[in-house]
Amino acid sequence: MSRKKFIESQGASCKNWYWSWSFVNHDAKFVIFGAWNVNTTGNSSLILSESWKFNSEGKKQAAYDQSLEHIKLIEDKGYALKTFPMKFSSANKDKNNNGPAKIDGFTPKLTDKLLKRVGEKWYASDGVIGDALPEEVVDPDLYSEGATKTIAVNTYERSTDARNKCLEHYGYKCAVCEFDFEAMYGSLGREYIHVHHIVPISEIRAEYKLNPINDLVPVCPNCHAMIHRTTPVLTIEELKTHMCNT
Repeated sequence: MSRKKFIESQGASCKNWYWSWSFVNHDAKFVIFGAWNVNTTGNSSLILSESWKFNSEGKKQAAYDQSLEHIKLIEDKGYALKTFPMKFSSANKDKNNNGPAKIDGFTPKLTDKLLKRVGEKWYASDGVIGDALPEEVVDPDLYSEGATKTIAVNTYERSTDARNKCLEHYGYKCAVCEFDFEAMYGSLGREYIHVHHIVPISEIRAEYKLNPINDLVPVCPNCHAMIHRTTPVLTIEELKTHMCNT
């Protein structure tokens, strides 16, 4: 089966079958990305990077804009993310490693993933990755949280919409130490912050309705890590008090 036939069998399409990196099924509201083996570590795959916007000759890649549109459907419209494994071949590369990637094979099986942005890169993952903690809200789009998923360990559905509502209310300054990433790092730190569940999701076994203002709070990664160093976790006020007493 060709890649095109496989994608079409999933009800998805794209703008161009030759250069597209991602595909969308608007009826079922999901996006498909191919996950290169060379960009996959464990259960996480790099699926898009701002560094891919231009090719080695400095020409803008049409596939980038389409994939960014698909990413926005996941982040803003609640579309699901699915991936399928692809094997990379350098057969089309020249001696300077310039040239398009070639698919040396793929597995015609879709896997549900969570989307996580780290800096200028987007990853498809079974759970949180990189700088995220288990209680950070990273995906998907419903306010209902706590539905158990079985991956390697139990993780829980995250809510992009809830995160956005929280940050619209509180802003991007840490609620504990008041650190502001944009003030320190400029545009690189713009809109970067962790979001902490005041009641950890891991302590909630039944579904509940999340209130983004009452149940979530922005914290920097350092304070977020310190909050979770104790059992039960520290409250925001308890960590503030600890900082004042040191």
